[in-house]
Amino acid sequence: MNAPFTEFQLPEPLLRGLDKAGFDTPTPVQAQVIPLVQQGLDLLVSAATGSGKTAAFLLPMMQHFLDSPAPRSATRALILVPTRELARQIQIHFMNLASFTRLSTGVIMGGERRDRQIATLRRNPDILVATPGRLLEYIESGTGVADLADLEYLVLDEADRMLDLGFADDVLAIIERTNAARQSLLFSATLNHRGLSAITDRLLRDPRVVVVNPVREQHPDISHQVILSDDTEHKQRQLLWLLQNEPAAKTLVFVNTRERTTGLCGFLQGQGQRVGALHGELDQRERNRIMGLLHGGQISVLIATDVAARGLDIPGLDLVINFELARSGDDYLHRTGRTGRAGEKGRAIALVDTKEWNRMESIERYLNLSFEARAIPGLKANFSGPTKRKGPSKGKPKPKPGAAVVAKPKEKVRERERKNIGKRRAPTGGVPTDAGFAPPRGKLPGGG
Repeated sequence: MNAPFTEFQLPEPLLRGLDKAGFDTPTPVQAQVIPLVQQGLDLLVSAATGSGKTAAFLLPMMQHFLDSPAPRSATRALILVPTRELARQIQIHFMNLASFTRLSTGVIMGGERRDRQIATLRRNPDILVATPGRLLEYIESGTGVADLADLEYLVLDEADRMLDLGFADDVLAIIERTNAARQSLLFSATLNHRGLSAITDRLLRDPRVVVVNPVREQHPDISHQVILSDDTEHKQRQLLWLLQNEPAAKTLVFVNTRERTTGLCGFLQGQGQRVGALHGELDQRERNRIMGLLHGGQISVLIATDVAARGLDIPGLDLVINFELARSGDDYLHRTGRTGRAGEKGRAIALVDTKEWNRMESIERYLNLSFEARAIPGLKANFSGPTKRKGPSKGKPKPKPGAAVVAKPKEKVRERERKNIGKRRAPTGGVPTDAGFAPPRGKLPGGG
């Protein structure tokens, strides 16, 4: 074990767990957060996805539990997360780090059998990971199975995402039912979310603010490319070419709708690709099955909506493809942050058609990002960017620089003519005409 982790004075079982999990040196967020948590401070932390923040809050909590055992205590730490995928991922991190300890964890989330979750709560695990909605159901059930009276740590992970998913009221209700003497930690990709202050005011006491790898900071280990497309069918052929000619150990393809995941998955399966689909309408058993196939290598391509943009940590994920461009710069960053993790190199490719051009430019400006433009041989798009605006009319030559511009004299209008403007005039012969029109003198058209 390298010196930096030993400087945190972590117990030997945790050092062995770090070694088993392959952690050599602390990431920047771990180096800053761990000592502050050890000091007992409330923290407000902004850190980009894939920065190692999970271990940053797990390690000091586990250290405290090992140094100060409380066998008769109820649950000592609660970690609230926005999605089931993130809950599972944190549990996996815990199990790796706690391999040589007797510390326990439990997960409470939607899509799982209630009898099993009630049994989990009654065991009073040291660390409980939960989604807000399901945990609040057990708290308000009146059965007393969700006991937070002894809570020593409360962690809100990806708080901005919880607000986006509408969990603000549930989170506040849970905060009110926790031990007031707890230590609280809030992690968010951005600290300027409009609803964040309502939670921080109720959760944190004199917090220390830590900003590591701000959300708009470009990830140094990810390259970003853009391929122009004409339409959805064209994108499908481009995607198939990429999967066939630039294979990766694992590829994550993002789309914006559930219907697109199933349609695109069916198309790729028909072309012989080992692919699965992940979206919000799948029950937990099916989600677990799909992720098991991906981790086990039975499939190598996952088509997913943004439900997978946060919380998934897929080892060996080399490539992220935005089949449909993310709706915002933050969503794009979270999607592409699934690759290039733990010091590995990653690649992100966006397929962009004419309807997505402006959004792509907005993402570039927001993230201060430069896409590398490329084209696929034989599949180059007819679309090459927005149509250029036409220049000035060619009918009149522009004056040469420095030439004097002579103003055209105004035509004089007599007072009598000014009074008659807009009035009907009767031409020769007394035939009425439309206002403002006077036929020429002489014979009328048609020989009259």
